Formats: sequence, structure tokens, C-alpha cells
Amino acid sequence: MKQAISLGVALTCLASAAFGGAAFAADKVVKVGVLTDGSGPYADVGGVGSQLAAQLAIDESGLAAKGWKVELIYADHLNKVDVGASLAREWFDQGKADVIVDTLNSGVALAVSQIVKDKNKVFLNSGAATSDLTGKACTPNQIHWTYDTYALANGTGKALTKAGGDSWYFITADYAFGKALERDTSAVVKANGGQVLGDVMAPLNNADFSSQLLQAQSSKAKVIGLANAGADSANAIKQAAEFGVTQSGQKLAALLIFLSDIHSIGLNVAQGLEFTATYYWDLNDGARAFAEKFAKKSRNAAKPTMVQAGVYSATLHYLKAVDALGSPADGAAVVAKMKALPTDDDAFGKGSIREDGRKIHPAYLLQVKTPAESKYPWDYAKVVATIPAEEAFRPLSQSECPLVKK
Repeated sequence: MKQAISLGVALTCLASAAFGGAAFAADKVVKVGVLTDGSGPYADVGGVGSQLAAQLAIDESGLAAKGWKVELIYADHLNKVDVGASLAREWFDQGKADVIVDTLNSGVALAVSQIVKDKNKVFLNSGAATSDLTGKACTPNQIHWTYDTYALANGTGKALTKAGGDSWYFITADYAFGKALERDTSAVVKANGGQVLGDVMAPLNNADFSSQLLQAQSSKAKVIGLANAGADSANAIKQAAEFGVTQSGQKLAALLIFLSDIHSIGLNVAQGLEFTATYYWDLNDGARAFAEKFAKKSRNAAKPTMVQAGVYSATLHYLKAVDALGSPADGAAVVAKMKALPTDDDAFGKGSIREDGRKIHPAYLLQVKTPAESKYPWDYAKVVATIPAEEAFRPLSQSECPLVKK
């Protein structure tokens, strides 16, 4: 089910946080660009829901009352690196954006990252997972906000291996994200005494996982790791149920699964799956408060995904930094200010941003509820374990980021 917002869906839109008739100084204008998957396998994860999340942050920022004009634009990168890069250049060259948020595709994110650095703008990544964005591909112009492949591996991969799942076979999305997720999870599995028996690649937006599932079953691995996301994860999980994968004794590891995926799959099929997240809408009072604001404006009262919560949180903090500096013009300076200011919002609570651009907050190992355990709409998961903020992400001592002082 595709999420949509009441403002309507368009590839490019303009929204203003201004009060009607107010006059703004020329240097008190900031332009936010939401670049995301609006029509592909990750559309429910981000898409127009990310647009809504950014707008909620703009509305809450209070900048209009301080004389700022905040503009919001939105575009679908179609999960194509060249399209995403072209849109980023167009936005910056034509003065349409000071900051890009979301991206929801690691290949697109890595390309956008370099363009942002070259143009001295700001990149707030909420959707793309590759941990390289705070490693060898880090820059002084970007922040990796919500989660990454290291955190996913450190959560789900470690938990399942320690629980006896000491042999793995991966079904991996054949692009930067999937390869990074398999790489980081494999490292965790091996560090905890497990072994990786093999892998098979699957194209992005894959409808038929029968061949990959048969190879994974024949491997006899105790755990089949799904290094994919969005509609691809949903399709693989549904087809694994049809193949009787878990009934035959193998365990399915959804290394990256979102609230929208569980909603699509249904609890009958998804029940029991363990996954790692840094935001779940029913986690605490703050998370519920943001979810309620989001649901009031989302189609069918959909609750926000982790990515959409990250877009809200990152945009809100960015606007605080811009206001403190008095201008969005120098992107590196804005990011430096964001790192200097402590973070605090309903979705993620209090946190901080490290020198490598990694936003720090706790992660949670969650388990999908059974239909009998679910008591109200979107009541899909329960907390199995909390991973403290200082343990959730790659330690700075292991960082390949050139910004980190050794």
C-alpha cells in the first residue's frame, strides 16, 4: 500500500513555512530538497512520507516567526544513480536547494555525497544504509542520521549468531547497499564464531526470489540473511513462507525491514522475525507523539517508518543550526554547527553527532508480534533488547573517515 499525504503527490512541490503576507530578508531563505524513492521498492519507506516528515520539521522549527522563509522541494530519483546525481546538480546550480535529505538508495547517496561536497552544500542522509558514508566516503558536508549497515549487523547479525545461528547464507541486493550490509554482517558473524557458507545476488526491485531461495535452502545454512529492503524484503519473506523455509528448520534474518514492510507482509507471515531499528513509533512517549502528528496527515493514518522519522529529526536539527548561524550558505559551517549542538526531538530524544558525521542514538532489537499479541492498529513489534548509543555504531577507533583525528 503506497503511503500518500493529504497535500497530494507530485515530483516537485513547493511548500513554505511563511506566514501569509510576511516579508523576508533575502539572506533569510533556506531551501530543503527531499530526494527519495517516490515510485519504486522503497516508496513506502520514504517517498512522500519523507516529504511530510520534512514539512512537519519545518512547521515545528519556529523559523517563520523569526523572519525566515523555508521552502521545500521533492523529487523521485527512480533508484538510478545518474538521475539522482543530475537532480542534485540541478537543484544546487539553479539555487533550488541548500540541503538534500533522505536519498533511500546507497548508490544514489554516494554520488550525491560528492556533489554536495563539491558545491559546499549539506547532505542529511536518513534512508541510505551503507556505513561507508561515515567511513571512507565521509565528508565535512554530510551527516548519516538514522541507521547504517554496521548497526544492522551489530544488532540482528550478532543476536542471531549468538543464539545458535552460526552458519549463514545471504540473499543480497545487487548494489552498494546490499553488498555493504552483507559485508558488515559477515564480519559480525565471523567475529562471533559463525561462518558464511555463501551468497547469491538479486537485482533491485526483484519480483521472484524462487531461484535465490532454492540456493539458500540447499546451502543448509542455519540462517538465511536477507541483505535487501523495502518491497524486495517483503517479496522474499512472503515467498520464503510459501517455500516452507522456516518450517524446514532454517531461520530467516530480515537484516533491514521497516514498519511499512511488516504492514504489507502481515503478521501471519512476519510474526517472529527479529530486526534492528533506531526508531519504532510505539517505543516511548516521544516516538508516539511524533507518530501521532505524522499519522494525522498521512493517508490511512499510516505511522512513520524509521527513515521518515530520521528525515524529520535531521531536518529539524539542520534548521536549528541554520538559525544559529544566520545563513545556510556555507554548508560545511552548517554541518559543523550541527555537530556542536546537542540533538533533541520527539522521534529520537537526546543525542549527538560525531566528528565522522555519524548521528548517535540507541538501537533496538525488535521482534514482530503474533496476531494475538497485536492489540491496536500498527501494533507490530516488541523490544527484545536495547543497544546503547555508544555500542550501536562503528567505534571511532575503527573509522576510515579522514575527518577523524587518530
